[in-house]
Amino acid sequence: MKQILAIILLFISFLSYSQETVTLFKEAANFEYNFKEQEALNKYKQILITEPNNSKALVKATELSCSTGERLPIKNDKRITFESALAYAQRLIAADSNNADSYYALALASGKMTEVETENKKMIGYVRDVKMNADKALRINPHHAMANFIEGKWHYEMITLNWAKRFAVKALYGGLPDADIDKAIEYFEKCKTIEPYFMLNYLYLAKAYKEKNRPAQAIEVLNNLVKLPIRTFDDKDYKAEGQKLLQDLQ
Repeated sequence: MKQILAIILLFISFLSYSQETVTLFKEAANFEYNFKEQEALNKYKQILITEPNNSKALVKATELSCSTGERLPIKNDKRITFESALAYAQRLIAADSNNADSYYALALASGKMTEVETENKKMIGYVRDVKMNADKALRINPHHAMANFIEGKWHYEMITLNWAKRFAVKALYGGLPDADIDKAIEYFEKCKTIEPYFMLNYLYLAKAYKEKNRPAQAIEVLNNLVKLPIRTFDDKDYKAEGQKLLQDLQ
């Protein structure tokens, strides 16, 4: 009888946690819809207290730590927030290593770490990790929009890095594939097809076409960008940057 009672209590507790998680996800989504990213992040953190391996919450915590950290004015605060994003992504890999989202999240967080890492060898290691994990995500799911974006961004940024950094990357990790602007464009175009409202992808695609000296295609992409709805906290800034680039090209 005691065992049955214990099972019933455990079941009730599970239902209670499940209902709380559903509520927290709804609250987090509402905060994101209203561009309150820090508040949304706090909700995802609450979910992870009771469900530390919740894949969706870990992905969201990674993404929002990256986006909120990007806007912090003090470099050390930015670094701490990006390190948190990396820790969430690493937990996600440990919990679910067969999920494209896991490797996308790790690629995203590794990319942010390249912005704050001061030790050259570690920074280049993160550059390698971006490519390696985006590759893994796309092997699992070739139609993962964000992994395609990160692949494109990797190629674009490797091409536009100054020559000293490119040399350092090649010297330490000569096995990495050469960056290719056509590859960057290919990945950005695929991301655009899969996720046609992702504004940052349009901005990078336009920049890649400009780098390729194809202004007509860049202008076409930017004309589409400025018509997109504002869906995230940063979209207003992306749209303003796109509008300025469009004016410069016309």
